[in-house]
Amino acid sequence: MAGVEAASEVTSEAAAGVREDVAGVLDLRGGGRGRVVELRCDPGDLVVVSGLPGSGKSTLIRRAVPALDARGVVVHCVDSQDTRERLERRLPRRLPYAVYRPLARLAHYVALRRALRSGTSGVVHDCGERGWVRWWLGREARRRGACLYLVVLDVHPDVALAGQAARGRAVSARAFRRHRRAMGRLLSDVAGGRVLPGVGAVVVVDRGMARVLRFTFGPGRAPTGARGTARPAPTGPRETEGQGSPDGP
Repeated sequence: MAGVEAASEVTSEAAAGVREDVAGVLDLRGGGRGRVVELRCDPGDLVVVSGLPGSGKSTLIRRAVPALDARGVVVHCVDSQDTRERLERRLPRRLPYAVYRPLARLAHYVALRRALRSGTSGVVHDCGERGWVRWWLGREARRRGACLYLVVLDVHPDVALAGQAARGRAVSARAFRRHRRAMGRLLSDVAGGRVLPGVGAVVVVDRGMARVLRFTFGPGRAPTGARGTARPAPTGPRETEGQGSPDGP
């Protein structure tokens, strides 16, 4: 898979944090050295960012995703946090989230469906709990002859809880335990090389690497357009000259 080929493109300075024990998985934990690392995708490719609530997924997406791809086409960012905040601005402030959670989820999936139907590049926020969402993205990537990148933001649960406190919004203890189990299963699958069809590469990062990771979309190779037909392996993470690490998530 693409992740193994991409590993050779990470310069020796960043390679200290890269482990290639599992085919198709690029482990960049511990590799953040203050220099920008690019995940180079083609226009039309999809990226899903998975991690615990409070781990910094929304911060990573806001920081790392360009507004446009190489063709000047919008890169869609579908973040459930954005959906929730939009609803909060319209609803009574005292209304508990549990009351309108179903509406928030529905709005999020409607936005995701709209983004996927556009056929353009997209980056999706994923709590790791709903494997069917990643399956949906993988199916869409195969349908359009593109690749799906799975970026796993792996942080200690205490760090994620601190992130929830910092943003002033926390999930319940019961929900957090459920998310932890789901992320544990996802990381176990990644470690065992069990990835979804359509996934071009799995990239595992920690907070340090998340600070310097950037996504680019293009210039691209023309996809085959045939369902299930492989195309040349996408270009993976590559370290580039750039400014030092910005503030953390």
